Amino acid sequence: MAYSKIKLPASATIIILFGFVLLSLQLMSSATQESSELGEMYSWLLVINTLGSVILLGLVAFNTYSLVRELKKKEAGSRLTTRMVSLFVLLALAPAAIVFYFSVQFLHQGIDSWFNVEIDRAMDDALELSQSSLNQRMTWHIKQTKQMADQLRDKSEALIAMEVGSLWGDSGALEIAVFSNQGRVLASSSINPSDILPHLPDEQIWLLLRQNKEYFAFDPGDNDEMLVRIIVAIEADQSRFLQVLYPIPVRVTDLADSIEFAFIRYQEMNFLRDSLKTSFSLILLLVLLLSLLAAIWVAFISIRNIVAPVKELVKGTQAVADGDYQQQLPVMSQDDLGFLVESFNQMTRRIARSRDETRAAGLEVENQRAYLETILANLTAGVISFDAAFYIRTANQAAYRILHIPVSHFVGETLSTLATMHRELADVLNAIQGLLEKADDIWEQRIVFLGPNGRQELLCRGTPLFSQHGARTGAVVVFDDVTDLIQAQKNAAWGEVARRLAHEIKNPLTPIQLSAERLQHKLSKELQDGSAEFLQRGTRTIVQQVEAMKRMVDDFSEYARPSKKQVEKINLVDLIQEVMALYLPSGIIFSTAFASGRVLVEADPVSLRQVLHNLIKNAQEAATAPCRIEIKIAKVSRNNTDYVELGIYDNGNGLNAEQIETIFDPYVTSKAKGTGLGLAIVKKIVEEHGGVIWVDTSYNGGAGFLLQLPVFEFGNFK
Repeated sequence: MAYSKIKLPASATIIILFGFVLLSLQLMSSATQESSELGEMYSWLLVINTLGSVILLGLVAFNTYSLVRELKKKEAGSRLTTRMVSLFVLLALAPAAIVFYFSVQFLHQGIDSWFNVEIDRAMDDALELSQSSLNQRMTWHIKQTKQMADQLRDKSEALIAMEVGSLWGDSGALEIAVFSNQGRVLASSSINPSDILPHLPDEQIWLLLRQNKEYFAFDPGDNDEMLVRIIVAIEADQSRFLQVLYPIPVRVTDLADSIEFAFIRYQEMNFLRDSLKTSFSLILLLVLLLSLLAAIWVAFISIRNIVAPVKELVKGTQAVADGDYQQQLPVMSQDDLGFLVESFNQMTRRIARSRDETRAAGLEVENQRAYLETILANLTAGVISFDAAFYIRTANQAAYRILHIPVSHFVGETLSTLATMHRELADVLNAIQGLLEKADDIWEQRIVFLGPNGRQELLCRGTPLFSQHGARTGAVVVFDDVTDLIQAQKNAAWGEVARRLAHEIKNPLTPIQLSAERLQHKLSKELQDGSAEFLQRGTRTIVQQVEAMKRMVDDFSEYARPSKKQVEKINLVDLIQEVMALYLPSGIIFSTAFASGRVLVEADPVSLRQVLHNLIKNAQEAATAPCRIEIKIAKVSRNNTDYVELGIYDNGNGLNAEQIETIFDPYVTSKAKGTGLGLAIVKKIVEEHGGVIWVDTSYNGGAGFLLQLPVFEFGNFK
């Protein structure tokens, strides 16, 4: 239905236009003939056709301008329209120009052939032949008339009247009349009885008759017939004249008129030869111009209608390229282009349906991915995934908390690249990289390394990933920081050992001590001086060692026993300054990286004093003279929680890697005296307060310890 609405008006317009053009050209062609009634309208027709040509030229120019603008704007279908119009104009102009050229040549040669020497001679001969035929007839009638005049000479008027009727019957003339030189009719006879008076000559004929004594000429008759009028004198004195009217046959008259008209027309055409050439050439040019312009204009309309579906297809394709998959184009015809448009509509519908399905599937995948990311983000274990070439694809937040490096920022890199950038983790990263490259099945490995917080132990599990076809697609590594877990297990084991020691060792020590003292008391008087001194020295040693073992068991029991702390809000700065004041008399040089302020923490002041005393005593014993201890306080954030970080540094010899690994284990010490429980107790107290403590491995001027505690209030402090 849409096709008929668009095409029928255009077709009707084209038909009407060509009808007017053909009618105007036909009228103009007819007007070139002189006999045509349209000859006077030739100029008007020429103006009308010229005006039509100008209008068509304007339409073609307007369409050309519109097409050029579309080309500049790079509108859809403009290039195809240009190619089709150019091809049509070329195909129409080339044969039309050839036909026009040869038509003009044939026309000029044809017109020139009308006026050659043979035709000129033929026309002259025909005219001369016509005139000779008429002159011969005229001579015969003159001779016949003179014979009749001789028969009437010297006769009376009565005899003449009688003779005229006889002569008329024998001569075959239309009329015979005898009249005097005064114009009085003496006798007459005519083929028409109703004619009373003969056809008398007029004044001009009388004048010629008096001068020449005779008159003969061709005169027109009453019914547009041609007559031969002959007047001769009967008497020598010209007193009486004989007039005879002879008829000329119609055929002879027509032939003579035709020859005369043709001759005159030929002379006119010969005179207007160049004008005829110009006129016919102009008509032919107008025919060509009107035809070409009309054809080009029609070509513009037709090609635009043909290209219209292509434009719609291009616009639809651009819309689809921009993501508009709901684009539907109108089907304007049932031809191949209509089939193409319908196929495009089906394609967009299928694409839209596929897009919706893909979007739904993608949304489902995205939800699953977000779900998995949420799970991975909230896992305490670090998870890192790799592609087939062992390049990092994803990493969760726990990997950052455990390794203290933003692994997710190194997506597309290998663990070896991270190892070169973070030397402190080179051992663990290279170890995991080696396990990834060698393992073809699930693997598990415990890796110990020194991290920023001291000794750390990771439990790593790796799983290679394979496609449905068995090709390796990547791997996943899951690792946990089991340092605290192992330490808790160690603490639990030591606590169990302490309880057993308290039960199994401490109880027998008292009878041993009492028995030794009783032996000393009873035997010292009975033995000689040397033996008594030996006994006293031995029993004293036994008692001292038993006391030492009791103290050791008590300390060990204290370490294993849960603390009974009384938590309150204390100012950590004031507490540190109070403890520092106790050691100033001993010659320790303190340097602090904080000013007076308020840093409130919730803790047991007695336990924190014990922590500070143990750390300062260890620094004092390890430092070289003079002893210098530096104390720093800073605010840090970890896992959305604020902590106060306390650093204590000495100028001693520092710690080696082996000492750093076991520095917080019970009964581990490098000093000549001591039980080795000091730092173990410190670590236990700090952890009971929700904090952490580790060796600052980045400090090279001696030994440094960092501990972090949850802060309640961090006031005006720097």
